Amino acid sequence: MQAAVFDSFQSPLHLRDVPDLEPHIDSAIIQVHACGICRSDWHAWMGHDSEVQLPHVPGHELAGIIVSVGKAVTQWRPGDRVTAPFCCGCGSCEECKRGNTHICDAYTQPGFTHWGAFAEQVEIRFADVNLVALPEAVDFVSAASLGCRFATSFRALVDQARVRAGEWVAIHGCGGVGLSALMIAKAIGALTIAVDPNRERRAMATALGATESIDPERVNVVQRIREITGRGAQVSVDALGNHQTCWNSIACLAKRGRHVQVGLMLGSQSNPPIPMSAVIAGELEIYGSHGMQAVDYPRMLKLIESHAMDPSRLVSDTVSLSRGAKLLTELGRYPNSGITVIDMSSV
Repeated sequence: MQAAVFDSFQSPLHLRDVPDLEPHIDSAIIQVHACGICRSDWHAWMGHDSEVQLPHVPGHELAGIIVSVGKAVTQWRPGDRVTAPFCCGCGSCEECKRGNTHICDAYTQPGFTHWGAFAEQVEIRFADVNLVALPEAVDFVSAASLGCRFATSFRALVDQARVRAGEWVAIHGCGGVGLSALMIAKAIGALTIAVDPNRERRAMATALGATESIDPERVNVVQRIREITGRGAQVSVDALGNHQTCWNSIACLAKRGRHVQVGLMLGSQSNPPIPMSAVIAGELEIYGSHGMQAVDYPRMLKLIESHAMDPSRLVSDTVSLSRGAKLLTELGRYPNSGITVIDMSSV
C-alpha cells in the first residue's frame, strides 16, 4: 500500500510503498476512503507529541471500508462502512468499564500511538469497542470531517457544557473545531458569537448562522461579548488553544458560565494563565473535552440524518494524498477557511 511518511519531525512527507497491514487479534484493517487534515496532525508532525515514534504516518480523521478483521472481532466484518473516534479505548480498563473509552487508560490513537490514515489502509485496535457504523446517507468525505472536529465539539457542547436553546455561546477560533461547534450550537438553538482574526473564517461563521462575529485584532473581545450578550456568555469554547483565547474564553463568561477547553495547548502555548479571581467570584465552571466515545456517535449522526446540520458545508477542499501530505506541513499558517479532507479517489 501507499502511505505518506515523515522520517524526522518537521521534515517533508514522502509517498512510499509500505507493506499491507495485518490485523491484531482484536483489530480491523480499514481501506481508507477519506481522511481529514487536522491541526493535531500538525502537532504530531512538529514533534509536540511524545507518543509519536519515527518514521511515522499521520492521520486520525478517517472513514472507509473494512477489508479484514482479527479472530477476536465479533461485531464487524469485511465490507462494513465505518468511521472511528480519534482516541480509541481498550474496553477493559477502569475508564472503559465506566463508558469513558475516549479517555481510556491504555488508549490507542491512529496517527499518534501507531501509524495513521494518511495511507491506503489503517488499523483500528479493539474494533468491537471503537468502530462506528456509517449510514449510507453519510458519504466518506463528510464522515472524515466528523472524526475529530465534530465529535469533539459535540461532546464539548452537549455533554460537558450542557448547552441549552437560547443561551449565548462564544466560540474562540473558527477553524474546523470552532465552526463545527458553531453548527452544533445552532442546531441546539443557541445564539452564537464567532471570534477569529481571519476575515474569511468570520464570513464562513456568518454563513453558517453565527449571530455575531468579532475580529479580536480590532476590538476588546471580552468587552464586546459583554456588550452583545448583556452580561456575558453562558458557554464559551476555546477552539484554538493559546494563552489569549483561553483567557478570553473564561473572562467573557456570565456568572455561573461554563468554559470548555477543546483547543490543544502544546509547545509554547502550554500551561496558560487563567483569570482565577473571575472563576471564584462568578462560580464559573471549567471543563476539558477530549473526543467522544464510539457509543455516542449515533446521537451526532442523527442530527446529520435529520438535516439539522450538514458537515459537508465545512469541507472547503478535497485533495489527493500527495497534496494532503504537503498541506499538512503548512497547517501552522491556517491555510484555508474550512476543513480539508484527503479523498483517496482524487488523483
